[in-house]
Amino acid sequence: MRSIWNGSISFGLVSIPVKLYSASESRKLDLDMLDKHDNARIRYKRVNEDTGKEVEWKDIVKGFKKDEDYIVLEKEDFENANLKKSKTIDIEEFVAEDDVAEVLYKKPYFLEPQKEGGKSYNLLRDALKKTGKLGVATFVMRQKEYLSLVGVYDKALVLHVIRFSDEIRETKDLKLPKTKVAKKEVDMAISLIEQYTTEFDPDKFKDVYNDQLMKIIESKSTGKKPKPQKFKDEPTQAKDLMAKLKASLDKKKKSKAS
Repeated sequence: MRSIWNGSISFGLVSIPVKLYSASESRKLDLDMLDKHDNARIRYKRVNEDTGKEVEWKDIVKGFKKDEDYIVLEKEDFENANLKKSKTIDIEEFVAEDDVAEVLYKKPYFLEPQKEGGKSYNLLRDALKKTGKLGVATFVMRQKEYLSLVGVYDKALVLHVIRFSDEIRETKDLKLPKTKVAKKEVDMAISLIEQYTTEFDPDKFKDVYNDQLMKIIESKSTGKKPKPQKFKDEPTQAKDLMAKLKASLDKKKKSKAS
């Protein structure tokens, strides 16, 4: 793995030199965009809108438009906006894991100690693990400030980039139903949930979509056209709710017994 950020993680007066690595990877198939008329590949170009000429990466700078002119920003300007946050993941407080809503989570990163940071790294990891707490930290990476949580995964410190509260849309804009649910229906739904409750094991779940898509690609490469699959999903009507819940419970009980 190649680190994408080098700096320090700090809590109190303790500073731990670390490297940041992406903890996840995309498994999407590498598909190209084509012109449907001749299957020619579509290319993107960085074009000067005045001259129409293509511009090389080395000649591209970033700027902010103020009135009718652009203020061009250099690499140093981004770092100097907050040099400390560009170099340090600063844990400002600790919170309980259950206090953070799942909707805030965005992307995980692994933290690896650099030279001489081993003992302090293990100290923070072990303390977080025993307390069940998460460190709340902010830092800057690639000209953007991130809010993050520092926790433990396996034997490593993991940093979860999370969303700022103003990045979450309001639920009041959703058209949510006001239909009342009977207590006996809720009780049966709880029983169904309890029947399906188990200890979470991510290894049980595999991304099979790419494999299935590859089978279609292989089939089409031989000139065979795959048969379209049929699937019909009908919403459960309110009058059928109890019957469906009961049938679901019976089905689960039978599967456990077999």
